[in-house]
Amino acid sequence: MRTYAADGPRMRGGRRSSMGLAGIVAVLLFVWLIIGAVAAGQRHYYDSAPTNCASTGTIAVTIFAGPLNYMGVNPKIADCQVDLPQPSP
Repeated sequence: MRTYAADGPRMRGGRRSSMGLAGIVAVLLFVWLIIGAVAAGQRHYYDSAPTNCASTGTIAVTIFAGPLNYMGVNPKIADCQVDLPQPSP
């Protein structure tokens, strides 16, 4: 039985290792969110724990806006109403 070094890649599909489109999109999304998290930190949103859903929403929207924060977008959530479940009688 003969084994050739050139047979290895051909047996595994013969493709070079590449990220592909899904990998590139995942990396871009990750970088986008990291930039948004940095922007939220620069605005001191992490200094204290969120006390209501408006501050939590502002942090989330700022992170999702990503690099748009540096282009003048300053997303904020002004009012947020959450229905709390009532205890049963």
